[in-house]
Amino acid sequence: ITCLVMYLFAEFDDAANLLAANPDATTISIDEPVEIPKNQHSHLQEPGREEDDELLGTDDSDKTELLAGQKKSAPFWTFEYYQTFFDVDTYQVLDRIKGSVFPVPGKNFVRLYIRSNPDLYGPFWICATLVFTIAVSGNLSNFFIHLGKPTYHYVPEFRKVSIAATTIYAYAWLVPLALWGFLMWRNSKVMNIVSYSFLEIVCVYGYSLFIYIPTAILWIIPQKVVRWVLMVFSLCLSGSVLVMTFWPAVRDDNRRIAVATVASILLLHALLAVGCLAYFFDAPELDIPAPIIPAHNATTVITKSH
Repeated sequence: ITCLVMYLFAEFDDAANLLAANPDATTISIDEPVEIPKNQHSHLQEPGREEDDELLGTDDSDKTELLAGQKKSAPFWTFEYYQTFFDVDTYQVLDRIKGSVFPVPGKNFVRLYIRSNPDLYGPFWICATLVFTIAVSGNLSNFFIHLGKPTYHYVPEFRKVSIAATTIYAYAWLVPLALWGFLMWRNSKVMNIVSYSFLEIVCVYGYSLFIYIPTAILWIIPQKVVRWVLMVFSLCLSGSVLVMTFWPAVRDDNRRIAVATVASILLLHALLAVGCLAYFFDAPELDIPAPIIPAHNATTVITKSH
């Protein structure tokens, strides 16, 4: 035992001498805590910063955009290139529709639903459904309003389909194109402007129009006050989706330019809703009388019978 104790003391003396000769030497302790990786520590320390970085198109969103670019690397004249724009399943479409109908305050629609896989499938069919819904509902509304009037003769107006299609598809494509060009122009002048792709903007506008499909069906109700209340309610829901999506893109710009941009987005959106309601449902209709047989024809027939 005495020899063992002397041996242990000799080992401790050697370790002390080595540590004194080299103070920078690394020592290992069993009780030493495990070091947290820097990336995990930063995420735990600043949880809100991750959302801002993702919204500004950094970190993981950059990787997503890079993967999206690799996914859509086929030439634009091939069918595979356009097929990627419709590569979306039913659950994703339903989730995006739900997000456009029930917007979450303070949440960005592009970051939550679109950025991982923007599509044209949902916007295309939402616009097509809205076109036929407005046209058919407008004809039915006109029929119910004049139902029972003896001087009214119902004539279906098929031209409303073409007018609705031109209006809605022009809005769903030309307005996003103008907004995308404006954001690209401001991005060249202000570095903090959020960069949205044209496909993402079209996707946001397309899904924001879904709320007008059930609203157009309810516009059949022959009460003008009810129609306008429904229109204001739908406008507030869909407009809030656009504001919460595009306000972060312009809030770091000049204050007047940012407010004017958001106001223009809401104004164009309101003009679409008010225009559809006023033209297809509240437009004054002229009563077309039923055809009447002239009196001289009847007299002629009676003369021939004698």
